[in-house]
Amino acid sequence: MKKHIIFPFINRRSVLKAALLAVLLGPVTTSCTEEEILEPTPLTSLADVEAFANPDRVLAQINGLYSSVKNGQFLGGRYLVYIDVRGEEFLNVTNNGVTALQTWNHTNNSGSNEPTNLWNQAYLAINRINLFLEGLDANPNVVDAALANQYRGEARFLRGLTYLSLIQLYAQPYTKDNGASLGLPLRLKGEVGTGNNDLVRSTVAQVYTQILEDLTFAEQNLPTNYATAVLNTTRAHKNTAIALKTRAYLAMGRYADVVTEANKIVSATAPYRAATGVAHQLQASVATVFTNYTTTESILSMPMSSNDLPGTQNGLASYYMPIVGIGDYSLNPNGILANPAFTATDARRTNFVKNDFTGDAGRNRLTKFPTGPQHTDYVPIIRYAEVLLNLAEAKARLAAGVDADALALLNAVRGRSAPTAVYTTLADKTALIDAILVERRIELLGEGFRSNDLLRLNQPLPAKGNIQAVVTTASVYIWPIPQGELNVNKLAEPNP
Repeated sequence: MKKHIIFPFINRRSVLKAALLAVLLGPVTTSCTEEEILEPTPLTSLADVEAFANPDRVLAQINGLYSSVKNGQFLGGRYLVYIDVRGEEFLNVTNNGVTALQTWNHTNNSGSNEPTNLWNQAYLAINRINLFLEGLDANPNVVDAALANQYRGEARFLRGLTYLSLIQLYAQPYTKDNGASLGLPLRLKGEVGTGNNDLVRSTVAQVYTQILEDLTFAEQNLPTNYATAVLNTTRAHKNTAIALKTRAYLAMGRYADVVTEANKIVSATAPYRAATGVAHQLQASVATVFTNYTTTESILSMPMSSNDLPGTQNGLASYYMPIVGIGDYSLNPNGILANPAFTATDARRTNFVKNDFTGDAGRNRLTKFPTGPQHTDYVPIIRYAEVLLNLAEAKARLAAGVDADALALLNAVRGRSAPTAVYTTLADKTALIDAILVERRIELLGEGFRSNDLLRLNQPLPAKGNIQAVVTTASVYIWPIPQGELNVNKLAEPNP
């Protein structure tokens, strides 16, 4: 009997059935086009001997792994929303219980849908990745060795990205206690039965160790670039892995390592650009990045098309734009909008903040993601602007005083959108770090960074509207481990 690759490590039987239905196959393709990157067909429900029968099927599985990660319940939409609305930049407008309301008002519990659905989708993606890696090892002669290692690099990059996303939401920050707190069940083998459901939670440090191992392997084995701008934006290459390592090291407070990694893809002086691989650099206008999704500033994005959408109430625009979706969240007038560093003429304000929607009571709305009612905006996962700010912060924290390189990096991002408001000098190291953190709030607004930045700095989640601040010792400071996981994994401990 052929062994079928299925995905049993899902917390409930109903979810498992849905997952199996979701991977029913259409016709098998025989070549890979840019359109297939936008609309991949995962082949991982085939018997393994068939799934690895020829190179085209192996490539189709790779596309399917990306598809799993970009699901609207995960990095194709909701993860970014959850991370941002946990912070103070947005106010809930609709009181809609199915669009991140419990995340916004900090009332999620272990039985809530938001932490449960995201966990299930992320671990489904992880299991698919693990099964793919094992299947590739078991079928060594289908593709040549170099291409096989590239595929392993892509799969391990996606696994590292998934675990990094989860560890920052469901576990205490690494910087709290050098990673000694409970992390995640670290699943590194494919599961085709329920016999291995029981698995202790590794520590935060152990999870980060695995993330870095995956990303380092990816860097060593991924190609320097692909043949088209679409592929350079939607599939991982060497610089993609390097860029994500700067994020991981920043979350760990390992600032010297941030500098080491960022220096691989950031030139020593302005204009900043990656010297090898894809020539990443800032675009002249920040607006370009959100209309042309495949510029060299976009290091990794999740592509969407009219036939491959993030799903109902998952698209970013549906959360923020009242004319193309429900518009559940408006910008908090007492958040970053009130900061004097976010000037009236800043291009990020004039392009992405609007308050003239009919019937919207003059609310300020984020318009970075303007398409709808079909939400075909690419979802930004890594941009070069983030890497420059990661490097700026790391250099600023390592220096004794006002680091000139950090200031120049900060001004590169700031000056692109607010050329008359760059910093000529700052009073001291603390002032420089504060300016960089404010710039992250402006530049990365709505892209899934705010609460993760607060947590890595061990800061409270600020008050907003009628919602009180969440102190670092509160149980809701991090998300709960879902009850479904606790039910089937007897060795998993809940968050205190």
